[in-house]
Amino acid sequence: MTNGQSLLSRFSDRQDSTQFLQENWQGSFAEYLDLVRKHPAITRTAYQRMYDMIIQEGTYSVEGSKDLIRYKFFDDPHLDGEDAIFGLTKPLMELVNVFRSAALKYGTERRVLLLHGPVGSSKSTIARLLKKGLERYARTDAGALYTFGWKEEDGSITWDPMNCEPLLLVPDSSREEFAKELNEGRNDEGYPIEIEGDVCPLSRFYFQERLREQNGDWTKVLESVVVRRIFLSEKDRIGIGTFQPKDEKNQDSTELTGDINYRKIAEYGTESDPRAFNFDGEFNVSNRGMIEFVEVLKLDVAFLYDLLGASQEHKIKPKKFAQTDIDTVIIGHTNEPEYRKLQSNEFMEALRDRTIKIDIPYVTTLSEEIKIYNKSYNQARVRGKHIAPHTLEVAAMWALLTRLEQPKHHGLTVLQKMKLYNGKTLPGFTAENVKQLRKEAKREGLEGISPRYVQDKISNALVVNTLSTSLNPFMVMNELESGLRHHSLIGNEELREHYRQLISAVKDEYTDIVKNEVQRAIAADEDALMRLCGNYIDNVKAYTQHEKVKNKFTGEDEEPDERLMRSIEEKIDIPESRKDDFRREIMNYIGALAIDGKQFNYKTNERLQKALEMKLFEDQKDTIKLTSLVSQVVDKETQEKIDIVKSRLIRNYGYNDESATDVLQYVASIFARGDVKEDG
Repeated sequence: MTNGQSLLSRFSDRQDSTQFLQENWQGSFAEYLDLVRKHPAITRTAYQRMYDMIIQEGTYSVEGSKDLIRYKFFDDPHLDGEDAIFGLTKPLMELVNVFRSAALKYGTERRVLLLHGPVGSSKSTIARLLKKGLERYARTDAGALYTFGWKEEDGSITWDPMNCEPLLLVPDSSREEFAKELNEGRNDEGYPIEIEGDVCPLSRFYFQERLREQNGDWTKVLESVVVRRIFLSEKDRIGIGTFQPKDEKNQDSTELTGDINYRKIAEYGTESDPRAFNFDGEFNVSNRGMIEFVEVLKLDVAFLYDLLGASQEHKIKPKKFAQTDIDTVIIGHTNEPEYRKLQSNEFMEALRDRTIKIDIPYVTTLSEEIKIYNKSYNQARVRGKHIAPHTLEVAAMWALLTRLEQPKHHGLTVLQKMKLYNGKTLPGFTAENVKQLRKEAKREGLEGISPRYVQDKISNALVVNTLSTSLNPFMVMNELESGLRHHSLIGNEELREHYRQLISAVKDEYTDIVKNEVQRAIAADEDALMRLCGNYIDNVKAYTQHEKVKNKFTGEDEEPDERLMRSIEEKIDIPESRKDDFRREIMNYIGALAIDGKQFNYKTNERLQKALEMKLFEDQKDTIKLTSLVSQVVDKETQEKIDIVKSRLIRNYGYNDESATDVLQYVASIFARGDVKEDG
């Protein structure tokens, strides 16, 4: 075992002092100008930095859509998807478009970004992703930014408390020429260097004081300025602020704009001396980065005035000082009841006018909703308990059904609509039809059950079912249903009953899924399937070519076995009137493969594979006597066959021994009731 010193030495050897010095660069104002010429992007505004940070991660197209793209940034790739946003592709595109417009200074940089949606719809997660992203980006070469401080006579440095951009020290009268000089010779496509705004009151005080000492020569003043690189950090309160409403009696607008330091008044003699002021309000802190307003519409009116000025004018008003410039991205989030209050309050008109609302609804695509639960409840995180197949799927299915509006299309159920949204095909529905369905549902995803409720119930199901080695769909559905009695956000009994009925619909859907799985597991005898397929193809070939089939037992030529062919074709709803077409299609398909030198395999034709499996299941189910599972008496031969089916469920579908037994017994009980549909 190593001692403490050798352990420290080992880690000391790994330190890179050169990199540390580079990251913590300090230099003169003149040296900073050289940096600006070399890397103009270090002078970007907060919105420009935010937009570039997202774009730098890259994009990818959404499968099956020409006009939707995903930004990799929102997949949280750096933290292995810890805060990944699933679904919500359109809202995130809308958000990034606002950032782009603001980066180009088209006007949206003077607005409050309001993320609006129901509880648990990822509003806070989006804000958290952006804050963490800025912290990470500021530590890269591409995201570097700098601030300045003032050299004191004793050798110490008084840093600008709001981490202002060093170029703001250039006086107004010289800025145009100065910026023109810095932009000269640039051939990149980046943002032009612009010097807008003023430094904070403290730096303004130092500047004026030293300007008098230098007889008005501002270039000499800048010789006493030190520039350094900064890293945005919420914990260190540099460039990232968060404000949360508190009890009205305890709210004070100085929390946003800073407050007087009363201990220093005696030293400097007046409240209006900026050296006797703490520029540490959330707006001061968030300069150069972003500020998040949690439940922004619960803010007291006094705070809203600060918010309006900060967004529209990019200025805040600290007590006893003139308006002070800030450069920050303002993001607030709110839920539906608070937003309705805003709409009905005429005194809030100014805020509504300065707000860009982006709806952040619940996910309405099943595959994306499943990802939300799979992130928290997977075999790596849930130790000691197997999660049975479809457990998370049924939870996600129910959550989605509560959020979807009843389709206006005649004959289409909500369950079918959910499947269409998830990319499944239904006869008579095209991609355009699905788009139209989404357009018709104006408030889809803004109401219904939140993922948080579902996650709580999955957690509860894991805890209460202590004797089981696996968590199955029925355990979760029972928790979801029993929890409805005490759900605080369900306003009336009618809605509660509607949600219960949706659980019944999900149970029916789950039953169909597992019946099909068990049927496929029973019919997964590869040799038997090959024999059945060969027999079918021989008969189809003879039928289409008007030939006879040789009986392998008697050796005699016989007519094609119509009964066999129809028993298979009926499994996939091929009507009598279409049988000739279907059989010709199969033979043409086999012929096309032969031309390419390929051999026909039933697995390459999904519909035929399904028909063969269902036919084989029908032929075998009585020999396996699955229904005997519901009784306690099973003979040895049947038990061996059942064990084979169980092993297939475990190997091919992800069950463990307990959950495979459970699902077999469940399906067996259905067979015992004679509840098997002919179509599977």
